[in-house]
Amino acid sequence: MPESLAPARRPDPATGSSARALCVAAGLTAALGLAPPVAATEGGGGHYPNGAEDFMVGALPPPGNYFLNYLSWYNASSFRDDSGERLFTDFNLNVVADTLRLIHVSKFQILGANWAAHLFVPLVNVEVSRRIAAPFARETDSRFGVGDLIIDPFILGWHGKNWHVTTGLDIYVPTGDFNQHNLANVGRNYWTFEPIFAFTYLSDGGLELSAKLMYDFNTENHDTNYQSGQEFHLDYTVGYHTGPWSLGVGGYYYQQTTDDELNGYSFLNGFRGQVFAVGPQVKYDYRNMAFTLKYQAETQVENRPQGNTLWFKFLYAF
Repeated sequence: MPESLAPARRPDPATGSSARALCVAAGLTAALGLAPPVAATEGGGGHYPNGAEDFMVGALPPPGNYFLNYLSWYNASSFRDDSGERLFTDFNLNVVADTLRLIHVSKFQILGANWAAHLFVPLVNVEVSRRIAAPFARETDSRFGVGDLIIDPFILGWHGKNWHVTTGLDIYVPTGDFNQHNLANVGRNYWTFEPIFAFTYLSDGGLELSAKLMYDFNTENHDTNYQSGQEFHLDYTVGYHTGPWSLGVGGYYYQQTTDDELNGYSFLNGFRGQVFAVGPQVKYDYRNMAFTLKYQAETQVENRPQGNTLWFKFLYAF
C-alpha cells in the first residue's frame, strides 16, 4: 500500500492541497458514474442521478404501461474538498446520459395501494480530465456504454383528493463496464439498495409541493476494496399548474451520512459529500405525452464535483 494511503493517516497539512489531491487521486478510481455524479462516495459520484425527478413525483400514474426518457448533460469545472475549496488545480467533467425507463402499473392493490414495477437502462458518455498540481501532467479519459441497470419489482402508490404517496426499493445492478485503472467508467462495480418515499400535494388552485426522499446502502467495490458511505438525498419541486403547463423551481439536496472506507479504514476523514442544487423547470402536457425541461446549479459542495445539469424528460403513456 502506498504510504499516502496508510490506514487512518492523512496528508500533513503543511504539504498543502497538492498532497491531499494526490491522496484522493490515488485512493479513488474516479468511477464517475451512471449519470451526473452527485455524491462523494467512490470517485466523487453516486449511483442515483440527483435531480432526475420533479413535478408530481409522488403520484403513481393510473394502471397501464409508460415509457420515459431522461436526457441529461452535466458539466463540472471544479472538484471541492471537505472545506469547499478546489481539490485539483485543473478539473473538468462532462457526462451525457440518456436513460430509458419502462413502468408497468397494475390494477392489483395491496393495502389500498396500486402495485407497480419499473426498469431503467442508462446509456452514458463520460469525459473527465484533471491535473493535481504543477508539474504533474493533465490526465484525460473518456468512456461510452450501458451503465448500471436499476430495477424495482415492488412499488406501491396511494392516492387522496389532494395528495399522493409512493414507496419502493430501487436496486442498482453493477452491469456497466468498470476498470479500476480507468479515470472514467460507465459502471460503479457495486450494488446499491435504495428505499424510496415520495409525496405530492396538489391544491385545488394548482399549487404543487413534491419531494422524493431516498436513502442509499452501498456494497463494497471488491476490485478497489472501497466501501462508499450511506447517503441521504431528496429531489424537490415547488410548482404551479395552469392548463397544460406546469411551472416551478426544483432541485436536490444530498448529504452523505457515514464514512467512506478504503481497506476497512476511514478514507480522508470519511470523505463525506454534500450538495444543494436549485433551478427553474417547466413541463408541458400534450394528450398522452409530457415534456419537461429544467436546469440545476449546484452550491454548498463538499467532497465532490461542482457543476450544473440540463435535463430534458419525455413521457409517453401507451
